Amino acid sequence: MKRFENKVALVTGGRSGIGRAIACRLRDEGAIVVTAQRGEDGEFDWIAADFSDPNTPDRIVNEVIARTGRLDVLVNNAGMMQEALIEEMSLEDWQRNLNVNLTAPFLLIRAALPHLRETRGNIINIGSVEGLAANPEHAAYSATKTGIHGLTRSVAVDHGHEGIRCNAVAPGWIDTDLNLNLIEREPDPEAFRRDINRIHPVGQTGTPEDVAALVAFLAASEAGFITGQVYTVDGGRASKLSLP
Repeated sequence: MKRFENKVALVTGGRSGIGRAIACRLRDEGAIVVTAQRGEDGEFDWIAADFSDPNTPDRIVNEVIARTGRLDVLVNNAGMMQEALIEEMSLEDWQRNLNVNLTAPFLLIRAALPHLRETRGNIINIGSVEGLAANPEHAAYSATKTGIHGLTRSVAVDHGHEGIRCNAVAPGWIDTDLNLNLIEREPDPEAFRRDINRIHPVGQTGTPEDVAALVAFLAASEAGFITGQVYTVDGGRASKLSLP
């Protein structure tokens, strides 16, 4: 029997990148998957979502329950990144980053909790290595991902006695279409690729499937004694000291 047979998973931002890999992995292991994002999803049952709107999370969870009758796994993957120095970022832009990256996951968790109690389900939040350190001009992104990691621990502590687990995955450099396109826009893409591979102890960058594999494990019953944890998936990059 597949690990997620007869279980329902909601994956936000499931139309592309890491979210798509997670949705495919859960589906391949038997789950009924619903994705939620701005664009239409031609492969999965989907719900249109604007995560800057605080009314969106309740609507999405209610729609999943209306369509499937249950919810077993919530994957908070949708997010945004805006590069700017603090002095250059408007309060409006800061708030939009906060709304999409941190408030929306909070509201989705709040809406999902009554249903996850019934199924003894679990939550996987997609954080980032930038919740542990920071890249230049990523103040809003780093702050919100740090918040996601803290939210993960708090949910695990408050709701573990109800049979609900909550963990986070913190990806490093992952070869999504967005990142691959970024490399191709570099003056010397081959040199950039060599340089970025060199900073990873494993000698290469990650794939969306690398993240999806860990998400599937954490969502499965084999991980039943794991909660409140943040797992880094970065090829060892965060463990490697820079040269003097």
